[in-house]
Amino acid sequence: MTLLIRPETAADRNAVYAVEAAAFGRPAEAELVQKLQQASVDTISLVALLDEELVGHILFSPMTVKNDVDEFTAVALGPIAVSPNHQNKGIGTELCRRGLAACQEAGYSLAFVLGHSDYYPRFGFMRSTPHGLRCQFDVPEEAFMVLELAPGALQNKRGTVYYHPLFSGV
Repeated sequence: MTLLIRPETAADRNAVYAVEAAAFGRPAEAELVQKLQQASVDTISLVALLDEELVGHILFSPMTVKNDVDEFTAVALGPIAVSPNHQNKGIGTELCRRGLAACQEAGYSLAFVLGHSDYYPRFGFMRSTPHGLRCQFDVPEEAFMVLELAPGALQNKRGTVYYHPLFSGV
């Protein structure tokens, strides 16, 4: 079986919706991806194909970090989904690695994720609050993490991290 990771195309959208909905067991994340696409939000969206079957998807979208004197852009990882019958085979890991590399290539210096505190540290994510960065949503402190995509990117970066407004509906 051959795994291929590539940028999402318009032809993938129905399959991406199906994978997102199946992986999360509800349509909310799939609908968020659709809404971001329909709003023409500048995202990095990759799909995983296993022998030409779309089995995984990862999305990165821009977010804003604000404090009293400064504002800058970062990128949010999520949602990420792998078809239930293809989970625990390294597909999500490969999507994360390739997606984070694409974010670096796109010029992002920081990435954030709201996710499982046992999964994302393998990619270098760490809790954001010790660095003075907090999520706009009331979330468990250990679940909101940051990753430097460029050395030293966390220096003098403080503030509240705001997702695209469409995330408020999830």
